[in-house]
Amino acid sequence: MRVPYRWVIVAVGALMSCVAIGAMFSLAIFQEPIASATGWSHVGIASAMTLNFIVMGFGGFLWGAASDRFGPRIVVMFGSVLLGLALVLASRAETLTQFQLTYGMLVGLAASAFFAPMIAATTAWFDVNRGLAVSLVSAGMGVAPMTISPFARWLISAYEWRPAMLIIGVAVWVLLLPAALLVRRAPAETADAGTEFAVKGARPQLSKVFRSPQFIVLGLTFFACCAAHSGPIFHMVNYATICGVAPMAAVSIYSVEGLAGLGGRLLYGSLADRIGVKPVLVAGLLVQAAALATYLFVSQLGEFYALAIIFGSAYGGVMPLYAVLAREYFGQRIIGTVLGAATMLSSLGMAFGPLIGGWIFDTFANYSWLFIGSAMVGLGAAAVALAFPPLARDKPQPAFGVSS
Repeated sequence: MRVPYRWVIVAVGALMSCVAIGAMFSLAIFQEPIASATGWSHVGIASAMTLNFIVMGFGGFLWGAASDRFGPRIVVMFGSVLLGLALVLASRAETLTQFQLTYGMLVGLAASAFFAPMIAATTAWFDVNRGLAVSLVSAGMGVAPMTISPFARWLISAYEWRPAMLIIGVAVWVLLLPAALLVRRAPAETADAGTEFAVKGARPQLSKVFRSPQFIVLGLTFFACCAAHSGPIFHMVNYATICGVAPMAAVSIYSVEGLAGLGGRLLYGSLADRIGVKPVLVAGLLVQAAALATYLFVSQLGEFYALAIIFGSAYGGVMPLYAVLAREYFGQRIIGTVLGAATMLSSLGMAFGPLIGGWIFDTFANYSWLFIGSAMVGLGAAAVALAFPPLARDKPQPAFGVSS
């Protein structure tokens, strides 16, 4: 039986998100080996991740707008070339500043070329089961800690950090360049007549979109959600090691989070298709906040595994829901631009966590205040999400429902 091409788009999007985000987040695995080999401070190395998120935010907006105008294939092709090049150059950095510029700026710019364009392409191919399809593309991010992170750890053990990063850069070219050739526009994009911002097929005005309550709540919730979990994710391996967990076992905690995130994406995406996005999003944000606070009380490997399942499924599960809401509120014609703008805000939120976590550790020699602050920000994200306006529809549907 022939597989519809829309599922090829989903598979390609999942691969790209796995490789791109996995390569970027592998800095969490490289952090201690780089610090030991070079003498660079933890906060200096972590600041490369902060730069990653800042540049990724603005890049996501630009790449998203470019995908609306030129199509997703050219965008992801350029991103694939740039990502591999950035990792190769970072592996050759001789000073902290050089590393921050190559890994922090170029990797962030390259990694931002995949999420908004591929999510936009996926929403154009699906009119039914859209929440599940978007979640499957986003699931690549959940697979990344189970693949790229252990691979990076093995390479570092075998070859030291510079050759390891070089090999990952080359692997990016090998995997992503052929995949980019498979990306296509949908043959006929779904209609936007049911959205408030697409009247009689006219292109929505971006000034109206970005001032709307829908976008403001979307952006603020996305920002706070990512600000809450970015620091704990980035510093989790180091935190577990401090608690006495062996380095390779600590990396496995990161992998368990990723596996749980994969399951969470499938669960939350399916639930959103059935009962609506808002209640699922709010519930996931509350679970995330509770899990962050609970990290204050764990110290054994089994406890880390159990909490990683809860935390990973929560933050992994809610991430694709923002894209579904953006498509439902604003329609297909500007989904890349809108999602890119929302991703820009979320990336700015992500930028604070690694830097603040590194400063907390360098100052207090522990991560307690990181988890306390992250839990409070997580609760704030859930509170903001309650303010999402109802979706505009031509015919009555449950508020915040998704096409099915």
